[in-house]
Amino acid sequence: MKRDSLLGILAGLTATAIWGGMYVVSKAVMAIIPPFSLIVLRLVLGILTLAVIVLVRKNWKVTAKQFWGVFAVGLIGYGVSLGFQFVGTNLSTAANGSLVTSATPAFILLFAAIILKEKITPRRLLALVVASLGVLAVIDPRTAQLSSQLFWGNLSLVAAALTWALYSVLVRRVTRNVDVLSTSLIAFAGGLPVCLPLGAWEAATRGYGPIGWGVVAGVLFLGIISTALAMYLWNTAFAKLEAGVASLTFFAQPVVGTVLGAIFLGDNINPLFIVGGIFIGIGLIISSKE
Repeated sequence: MKRDSLLGILAGLTATAIWGGMYVVSKAVMAIIPPFSLIVLRLVLGILTLAVIVLVRKNWKVTAKQFWGVFAVGLIGYGVSLGFQFVGTNLSTAANGSLVTSATPAFILLFAAIILKEKITPRRLLALVVASLGVLAVIDPRTAQLSSQLFWGNLSLVAAALTWALYSVLVRRVTRNVDVLSTSLIAFAGGLPVCLPLGAWEAATRGYGPIGWGVVAGVLFLGIISTALAMYLWNTAFAKLEAGVASLTFFAQPVVGTVLGAIFLGDNINPLFIVGGIFIGIGLIISSKE
């Protein structure tokens, strides 16, 4: 395996592993801080973290045209997609969210073929099918609900998966001309035009709960680790790998989430989970050999 390919796979797996563990923290923090207010804090912390690194390294080489191009990509990923994700999660169920989100790599493969002209090879299709079967075993689609009351929530989740797939593919395109660090920093700023007004509305209508040191620590983790570091790693994966290959690292997320749920929440791990994890690993190996 080439060095860049290995680095890309490790970056993608690390990012999704961080996100897999993020939900335990997010659930606790969102009991105090509403979702859009929290994403504003995450994006601002992400911007500040990466801005410090850019200033120290003194490697900012972005033209105005490049800036606004990346900003628009960030608007899709951190504004539109995360907005749909929060609305969908609120109006649907966690099981539905996991099931719909698992379709993201398939959407990435499709967008990569349309936008980047990447070939959908038999090996990539096989890897996607094997890994998808694995993630279905992990999340157990039998727990999903398709009642009419959840229609708008489910539709929002589909929109979130589609727009995150589009964002991920566009990141690969913009990082051809802009380094990953600068891309990540600008993209975070792109999410603010959507999230800031919604966060302000939440603050005015719902307010916040009591903010203690535990909440502060949770926000710092979500902003610095789950946003600045994980998003940078995700963007790195798509800069170093073809989108169809990088997308499969997304399947590590439900695996890590399930393991952490077992450790911290006492959730049970059944034999299907183990089989699913093996299938996901096989899918990644098949894809990486191309």
